[in-house]
Order: sequence, then structure tokens, then C-alpha cells
Amino acid sequence: MLEKERHVLVILPHPDDESFACSLTLSKYRELGVPVTYVCWTLGEMGRNFGNPPFANRETLPGIRKEELMNACRAMNVEDVRLGGLRDKTLEFEDDEEMTQKVAAYIDELQPSVIYSFYPGFSVHPDHEASARAVIRAVRALPEDERPTLHLIAFANDTVEHIGEPDIHHHLPEMAKYKQAALEAHASQTALVLGNLKDGIEKGMPDATAYFENEYFYTYDWSNDTVE
Repeated sequence: MLEKERHVLVILPHPDDESFACSLTLSKYRELGVPVTYVCWTLGEMGRNFGNPPFANRETLPGIRKEELMNACRAMNVEDVRLGGLRDKTLEFEDDEEMTQKVAAYIDELQPSVIYSFYPGFSVHPDHEASARAVIRAVRALPEDERPTLHLIAFANDTVEHIGEPDIHHHLPEMAKYKQAALEAHASQTALVLGNLKDGIEKGMPDATAYFENEYFYTYDWSNDTVE
């Protein structure tokens, strides 16, 4: 059961991160009337997919992915979308302090009660990791009693081995249509994945159905904080 948060802040690097990772959750928050702000650092302009069949190329992809992002957010009823203006696949080279200050500014402005982002060390992509570190640093700088809760996404192969099973499970089958719509909005990147999932549903494969009904997160363990 989701709590009715004061304000939800989502900080992720790429268009479609939100749809894969937390579109059920964000749609439910909006249904509950909770304000949601989504900070997307890049336009995913270095994405390797161009649609199936292809309808984009390297030059047109940034504009297409921006439009897809906005359409996905409309599908989730997320109205406050902030574009970070950074370049895809370069976040690891951004100045750490500047990234942290950007996150701190959003926290100061919005006063979120919970932040959704990636879990440092367990989010695979260098952009994911750089964004995750900035979130941890910004929240860690706050007095403990003023820190928003961190609900984090982790999917590295060794995640369970090191930090266990997710402690947060949102089972939201009533929101599945919103997750599907959000993923469909990112057509340049998701056509093959969605095709496989829909095929799995038609064949009665429970994992495919479960994908559209469940999302999992970790509460950040400050006692094992290793971010420098």
C-alpha cells in the first residue's frame, strides 16, 4: 500500500527509465492526488534503438525521445517534468559537486517526502550510478530528521547477494494499463521488449503478466552508506 506522500521526487538519467522502473507507482501516486516531479537528466540521445521498424536516426533521436518522454508522463498523469539538460552517456564525467548541488536545489525547492532514484553500486549503467551518487550525497548533507525517504531501483546481477531482496513491493494490477501506455510511448526504445511481453501474456506466461503489475524498490541503508 502506498502512503499519501507530501511530494514525490523522481531523479533518473534517461527517458524510459521511469516507465520501466516506476510507472505503476507514479501513476498510483497521481491517482491519490500526490504531487510528482520528475527530473530526467538527459534526452537519451545516445540510445542504440531507433524503433522497430526504424523511424529515427542519430540526428532525430533527441527530439523524438523528448516527445516520447512527455507522452509517457502524460500517460502517468505526471505534469511536472524537469529536463536536466545533460548529455546521455556523460554523467560520469560531470563534476560531482555540481551534480550534488543540482539535486540539493530540487530538494530545497520541492521538499519531497520520498525520492525515487537508482541504488548506487547496483544500477549497472554509468549514468545511473553517477545520478545515484549525487542523490545520496545531497540527501546525506541534510539533518537526519529532514531527509526524505529513498526508494531506490537496483537490478545488478549481484544485488540480492549484497543487499538482499527488495523491502518494498508495490502490487498494483489496477494500474497496469498506465505502465503499458507509458512504455508504449517510448516506441523508439521499447518496441521489441513490449512485443515479447505481450506475446508472453497471450501465451499465459505468468512472468509477463506480473511485469505489468509489480514494482520493487529498496529503502536506502544509511548504515551501509559507501558513497564517497
